[in-house]
Amino acid sequence: MSKRLFVGSIAWTTTDDGLKAHFEQVGAVESAAVIMDKMSGRSKGFGFVEMANDADASAAIEKLNGSELDGRKIVVSEARPKQQ
Repeated sequence: MSKRLFVGSIAWTTTDDGLKAHFEQVGAVESAAVIMDKMSGRSKGFGFVEMANDADASAAIEKLNGSELDGRKIVVSEARPKQQ
């Protein structure tokens, strides 16, 4: 079962593909998305990555939290469910 991760402090220049490639270093990635502002079309500075399984998700949190991506140290944690 896949597990969704929150990724914060993303550089404005980071793309979905760049985010996916960074996380593929530690395991299988099902999807990766940088959240964009609808009005400006610019990154909001965070995104979500869906890892293929719990083991890969745990490894990603452990190894990539605090790692550098496109010149910024990113924050990686388990995503919380959407608020109603």
